[in-house]
Amino acid sequence: MKKYDHLVRNAAGRLVPEEINGKAVIPFMGVGKYIPEGNKYAPPIPSCVNYPADGNKLADSIRDALVRCGIRDGMTISTHHHFRNGDLIAKQVFDIAHELGVRDLVWFPSASFPCHEPMTRYLEDGTIHHIEGSMNGALGKFCSEGKMKGIGVLRSHGGRYQAVQDGDVVIDIAVIAAPTADSFGNANGVNGSAACGPLGFALADSQYAHKVIVVTDNLVAFPCIPWQIHGNYVDYVVKVDQVGIPEKIVSGTTEITKSPDRLMIAELTARFCDEAGIVHDGFSFQAGAGGTALSIGIYFSEILKARGIKARFLRGGSNKYPVQMLEEGLVDYILDGQTFDLEGVRSMRENPRHVATSPFTSYNYHSKGNFASMVDVVILGATEVDVNFNANVVSHSDGYLLHGIGGWQNCLFSRCTILPIPLFRDRMPVIRDEVTTLCGPGELIDVIVTERGIAINPLRTDLIEKTKHSGLPIKTIEQLQQEAEAICGGKPAKPVLGEEVVAAIKWVDGTVIDVVRRVITG
Repeated sequence: MKKYDHLVRNAAGRLVPEEINGKAVIPFMGVGKYIPEGNKYAPPIPSCVNYPADGNKLADSIRDALVRCGIRDGMTISTHHHFRNGDLIAKQVFDIAHELGVRDLVWFPSASFPCHEPMTRYLEDGTIHHIEGSMNGALGKFCSEGKMKGIGVLRSHGGRYQAVQDGDVVIDIAVIAAPTADSFGNANGVNGSAACGPLGFALADSQYAHKVIVVTDNLVAFPCIPWQIHGNYVDYVVKVDQVGIPEKIVSGTTEITKSPDRLMIAELTARFCDEAGIVHDGFSFQAGAGGTALSIGIYFSEILKARGIKARFLRGGSNKYPVQMLEEGLVDYILDGQTFDLEGVRSMRENPRHVATSPFTSYNYHSKGNFASMVDVVILGATEVDVNFNANVVSHSDGYLLHGIGGWQNCLFSRCTILPIPLFRDRMPVIRDEVTTLCGPGELIDVIVTERGIAINPLRTDLIEKTKHSGLPIKTIEQLQQEAEAICGGKPAKPVLGEEVVAAIKWVDGTVIDVVRRVITG
């Protein structure tokens, strides 16, 4: 299979292929410029004739289910990441594929973690042709050094749903690991010893895959309530001893930062939001699970308490801090895509105002609107930004794939996007002339907050006007760049990259916004 065709320059000025892994792709046209045509993808029509009338879809093992699903060379196999680094199922799927002699599979995870490092052996021996999902750690290194047979494709959470819905990716077999399920295939993530919260990242897989296998270690009598995955989409159910390691399901720092610099960034971010009029009765916000983002949420809580007001909703991922806000009456609802600790799981199980969402409701760009654009302010991270406010979240300045996109791209459509980031990391300036990998266009990034000042995108004249007499350290992004370079001894070195394209970055609409090139090793 041909990896990619000739390169063309997209609307962001990046050279990208028109064909990847034998499939035609569309270069990025600009924000909101590509309007899709046609109909959503539809899997084959099933019939109840082919399923047991008593609803019992139990298979003897994962192997048995895969064989009954007709696993064969070249198929696309999907898994989800709600168990994060505690996932025990994805590797078993490819262990079995390897034992069966199946080759050139496409692995389509919603994300990967260090526990998936063993997948490199299946990339090496040809069991897996390429990955369409986040790649970090050993998988990121393997791809970045040009060792993968095909080109990796990275998408946001919403982009993943869009790709499945639109038929850009056709899932042959979806394997959904569920903390609790019944023999019909109804499943949830809030009950059981491996409870992980919502199962929204597996929603598209269940709806559009040709075959769906639910794997659980907590099989309950019908009906499994609540059902986050509907058994009407499911072909087989497998009972195993353990689907996930609870101690490793917890992800993110889940604790506020103790770093003086990070605390200063958090305080400046909260003060900026207050001075700009973003924090008001009924406002909404989204922040990640990192220490700086959590600290910003604490500052928001203090403002709300002091003024006797509350937020209307908070977009999750959730952990104990948003849960505390909900239980103290500081926010009406948590709209949650994933939980980052067991307090989040408990809250979702017990509190009807802690609502499970999915990439469809929150992020899918090819839908009749989504939640992302209704959030007043979103707090995000980045590995790099440049003087045009473009940002990178997937690679480090050395060119190696480091992170997945997650919901990052989708969140850029909020009413105000803020990146609280350190001015430098390991004496490497974070603000560059041009980002190594373009993940988010600068026109959607409104504010950069560092420990040495705040830069507002010149496009946001409203924010500039509201904060010009605030006493905050407002600077241009060029001033922040110059300060960083003065401290670090000059501009950061550019990574040593070859011409070979090893991965593509999709924008939220399915177009290709940038590529990752092979890292030249010594």
